[in-house]
Amino acid sequence: MKIMNITTYTNMDGSPQRGRTLLVPTALFLMALALNLIGCSDFVSVEPPKNTLVSKTVFEDPATVESALAQLYFGMRDQQGMVSGSFGLTTAMGIYADELDYYGFNSDYTQLYNHNVLPGNELIRAWWNQAYQLIYGANDIISGVDASLDLIEAEKRLFKGQALFIRAYIHSLLVSIYGDVPYVTTTDYTVNNTVSRLEETEVYDRIITDLEEAMALLEDSDPISSERVHVDVHTAKALLARMYLYVEQWDQATSLATELINTFPLGTDLAQVFRKDSQETIWQLKADTENIRNTREAIELIIQAIPGQRYALTNGLLDAFENGDLRFDQWVSSISDADNTVTLHYAHKYKADINEAQSLEYSIRFRVAEQYLIRAEARAYLGDLNGSLADINTIRNRAGLPDSNANTPETIFDAIFQERRVELFTEQGHRWFDLKRSGRADQVLDPVKPNWRPSDLLLPIPETELENNLNLLPQNPGY
Repeated sequence: MKIMNITTYTNMDGSPQRGRTLLVPTALFLMALALNLIGCSDFVSVEPPKNTLVSKTVFEDPATVESALAQLYFGMRDQQGMVSGSFGLTTAMGIYADELDYYGFNSDYTQLYNHNVLPGNELIRAWWNQAYQLIYGANDIISGVDASLDLIEAEKRLFKGQALFIRAYIHSLLVSIYGDVPYVTTTDYTVNNTVSRLEETEVYDRIITDLEEAMALLEDSDPISSERVHVDVHTAKALLARMYLYVEQWDQATSLATELINTFPLGTDLAQVFRKDSQETIWQLKADTENIRNTREAIELIIQAIPGQRYALTNGLLDAFENGDLRFDQWVSSISDADNTVTLHYAHKYKADINEAQSLEYSIRFRVAEQYLIRAEARAYLGDLNGSLADINTIRNRAGLPDSNANTPETIFDAIFQERRVELFTEQGHRWFDLKRSGRADQVLDPVKPNWRPSDLLLPIPETELENNLNLLPQNPGY
């Protein structure tokens, strides 16, 4: 299936950069969308609109809105953005932190691995552009749904709730990577092309506001599918629990994590955790059944031969696993070269070959194990050390390990971050975000990254964005 890249190289506001493509308005966007989705019915699960779309009528038909949302899901999964399994946070921030060694020759990735990132780095620019393209699409749906006189109230709530989540989710990644960023809520390029960056605290406030509204809108909605590939109320709760943790609202983080823990059972078989029908998955991105039938994470991380590898797990991560940890047995594999002189280990959470006759695995974005660790951390800050230990031990026991021997606040926090490291490794940059938000990045990365600087906590704002909008200045420190 060929996807028309109608939004590549636009400014974050939807206006064109010089010599670049305009982020099209609703009518043209959805017209192109309909063409893009031809042949994608397995993924979209709705028929693409066959009528000629004009701005006056695009929000009369719920199938059209479903198609627009499907394009956002598709964009997150497949395009060159932070959520993608090919070019996203899993690999890029895995090599930026201490999870993955990089053996490739791409200069943009080499900059990340060696901590000498330049403001002109093409990956960093692609992340920024694609993120704000997705946000533009979400805002387009929100405004169109609000203005529609034809959609029924239940449809409006369902569509707007999903779009609000996507807007919040993408902003949550942007603020974690770039620090102060604009929070864009309109499709009006005359407003957006002069937008300024907000302080991180205000960005998080707006993310939380969007998620609280999304949660309320989706509360009574019936599940769209049984595969957990669409945003629902549980997805909103999962991200909101994470955001509450990040902004140190411990009670709220504990409450939401508990709701999810009571809803999604923790699986007992580690070999099944990343299957598409895993009972502990909260939200996942569906595979393309006509092309890549399983996950792009598997394509990137599984080493097929040496030489030829791009990534391998670092010795530091391998050493972090305790003896007897079943996660090492089930989620890590190794391969040697033909002479048995070099052996490398790789992440093997996703195992299915892309050419399987059917999709066996989808790209998981939220799973309930994270919620146990969110609650463990929040409980520890609230002084509930026994409750925190209970959550830590639930994750440890599932991995075949005995209860933790941590017995002080300091050792309990160390135990939480240890479990996060070996439970969530190579999953959407969790390790990097944990090092950054906990203040441990200098201590951990300085000994293993020769070029590490404290200013590396943030990536640079792409230089093309600063040239196009001076209100985004100043550049992040160190660049």
